[in-house]
Amino acid sequence: MPVNIPDKLPAIEQLKRENIFVMDSLQASMQDIRPLKIAILNLMPLKITTETDLIRLLSNSPLQIEIDFIKIKGHTSKNTPIEHMIAFYKNFDKIKDQKYDGMIITGAPVEQFEYEDVSYWPEITKIFDWARTHVTSTFYICWAAQAGLYHFYDIPKYQLDQKKFGVFEHTLNDPLNSIFRGFDDVFYAPHSRHTEIKREDIEKCPDLTILSESEEAGVYMVMARNGREFFITGHSEYAPNTLDQEYKRDIAKGASIEVPQNYYRDNDPKKAPLVRWRGHANLLFSNWLNYFVYQATPFNAQDIH
Repeated sequence: MPVNIPDKLPAIEQLKRENIFVMDSLQASMQDIRPLKIAILNLMPLKITTETDLIRLLSNSPLQIEIDFIKIKGHTSKNTPIEHMIAFYKNFDKIKDQKYDGMIITGAPVEQFEYEDVSYWPEITKIFDWARTHVTSTFYICWAAQAGLYHFYDIPKYQLDQKKFGVFEHTLNDPLNSIFRGFDDVFYAPHSRHTEIKREDIEKCPDLTILSESEEAGVYMVMARNGREFFITGHSEYAPNTLDQEYKRDIAKGASIEVPQNYYRDNDPKKAPLVRWRGHANLLFSNWLNYFVYQATPFNAQDIH
């Protein structure tokens, strides 16, 4: 997919080395088609890494995409240069009058706080509400998935005794759903979280459908509003080395953390990761873009409601 991203975004050079087609604004303007407009609210601490991971997956289709990176106005990133945020990110107030074909809201390192204690909770819930009338389909990841389910459907989260950390096998509850087109009967996805949502709480809400889950990792994918909302509890977008970096970072801090499960070859941190989720991740994002964004969005984005 030709992905139209801001000139000089650090992800460009990395993705070109991977033979992924990205284009700048000038090239995109020469194509006589309406691109899909995708907003990404990036709440992850290592924003440049997350930008690269998501663009890598959004590029796996013939559709042209135009991306706006959004940030929380009342929150300053501690791990990303302020110059990067100024150059490539927009405050929500700057885009609130626009309509988007799709939106991705990432995880955030705040899951052990009560939702209402998160400093930007009022602003992010305002964005959640806005997305329902300004976006065709919204893709919530990890903490954002838990937060969205809580905000809209009163689904609580629960503290885990031990961090759910590793790569886990998942199954399909509705194999004929378009989001699973091309999936095998089982697939793998990374998880990295201290909290969980429970099947029994979701089953009490008739507006929610559990599409996929894992015996080890629990509920993975929940759909609402016929695919206008997807809530994904794992991190399918993670690059091969992300769990390794998280593990070594926590070890260096002296944190008590187990080796990520089902991740390193022979479960040995001295060996390379065994990557088993990239095929699933590419299908997940391309199916979402095709069936729930491109085929569902009106030709004129301003007609989204």
